[in-house]
Parts: sequence; structure tokens; C-alpha cells
Amino acid sequence: MNTDRFFSVFKTAGRGLAAQRKQISVASENIANANTTRGLNGRGPYRPKTLRASVGSPNRFRQALKDSLLQMNTTDATHMAQPGTQQQSEGIADLGPRTETVAQQKFRYEYDPEHPDADEKGMVKYPDVDMVEEMTRMVSANRLYEANLSVVEAEKSIIKSSFKI
Repeated sequence: MNTDRFFSVFKTAGRGLAAQRKQISVASENIANANTTRGLNGRGPYRPKTLRASVGSPNRFRQALKDSLLQMNTTDATHMAQPGTQQQSEGIADLGPRTETVAQQKFRYEYDPEHPDADEKGMVKYPDVDMVEEMTRMVSANRLYEANLSVVEAEKSIIKSSFKI
């Protein structure tokens, strides 16, 4: 049995789980630092982050499906292959997203001459974090995380059922 083929669903769902966990982390970090005017290095305000996800080329799924199909070996074109002589497909790809965190240069300015980080005109530079957008990202990521968990549970159920046969 080809274990890559057997566990490819877990790899793909796992990558989806990791992507949604990162999305929740990035959104919560943005919310927590919405009013941070000075970073750890002491220079400039917090830079809001986004998560950039990529899934590769459009033909990636098609190629993974083609690679996963088992071909029958035949000794003669007019004969069927003997049982147990099927080729195992190599390298089943996990098709989940690949992610990277990207800091943005989005800022808003507020007039507050009493603030210690105010410039000579009394303007304070804050990160431009839209709380509604960040909360929406968190809710969406949470639901997608749950959907990936459902995929894992369904695959586990299918595997358990197949062992009963």
C-alpha cells in the first residue's frame, strides 16, 4: 500500500489547518497592536500584517490526480495484468495552500500634541488596522479551520470503515 496516497488527505488538510491558524494569529496580532505607536526597536509604529496564500499553478491538482491513478501492468497487450502487479504512484502531492506573512505600510495619523510619539506638527502615526476587517478574517479563518477538521474526521471515519471490510 502506498502510504503517501493513503495519507495525502491528512497532509492537505493539515496544511489548510496551519494556514488558518496563521490567519487567526495574524489577525489577533493586528488587533492587539492597533494603537501601538512604537515598535520593539523603538522606531516607528507597528506595521499591520496580512497573510499571503498561494496554491501553486492551476494544473497542480490535475497533475496530482493524474499521478495518483494506478496503471495496470500487462505482459501482452491482449492479456490483463495479474493481480498484485499494479504500479504504485510516487509522490502524491499535498495540495493545501502555502502561506507567508507580509508586513504592510498602512498608517493613519491623528492629532494629539500631548502624545510622546507626536511629531513637530502634533500628529501621531498609528497602524491603520480596520477592526471590523480583522474580526471578519478571524471568524472566516475559524470556520475554515473547522471545515478542515471535518475533512480529517471524515477521512478517519472512511479509513476505519475500510478496515472493517
